[in-house]
Amino acid sequence: MTVRDIIAEGLIINGVTDQEYINEKVYEILEMVGLVREHADRYPHEFSGGQRQRIGIARAVIMQPEMIIADEPISALDVSIQAQVINLLNDLKDRLGLTILFIAHDLSVVKYFSDRIGVMYFGKMVELADSDELFKNPLHPYTRSLLSAIPLPDPIYEKKRTRVSYNPLADHDYSEDGPTFREITPGHFVYCNDEEEKKYKQLVNANNESEG
Repeated sequence: MTVRDIIAEGLIINGVTDQEYINEKVYEILEMVGLVREHADRYPHEFSGGQRQRIGIARAVIMQPEMIIADEPISALDVSIQAQVINLLNDLKDRLGLTILFIAHDLSVVKYFSDRIGVMYFGKMVELADSDELFKNPLHPYTRSLLSAIPLPDPIYEKKRTRVSYNPLADHDYSEDGPTFREITPGHFVYCNDEEEKKYKQLVNANNESEG
């Protein structure tokens, strides 16, 4: 399939038959994602990885969705290309009013891109908060473990950086009081039991007092 066929496929499946309209929409979307009209008649193997990712984004955006699920959209790209794709998604999010569910393991990128972050452990949400709040007050031990693993381009810091390990059996005692998803502070939810909830609230208060 040509790039034109790939991007237009969603329109055709939804019953659009006007070829002139299809072509104009394809050209419009190509330019929106940073490509040019001449790319429409080429094939995917003629493009770089970053360009192919732009084609994939164009294929989704042409359907005018309210929400896009972006599952590891930059994992196979060079760092410089990752930045270009992230900035493109940010631009489209603002320009088209999109909601993007961004799934990734690179926490630095997640913080840069996301308004709210949900941390999952074995398929279960263990913490949910605004991006700045999550990095400022990580409460669940798995979240703290993840954040401790983020490397920084500072050799002095890296020599001293200590990883926080997460052991569910050691970090939680749910034998008598099971956990539920609870709001610790407005908009900041953690999967915990009564004892942990009390501890987390005290931790947030202590952090806020130390900053004040």
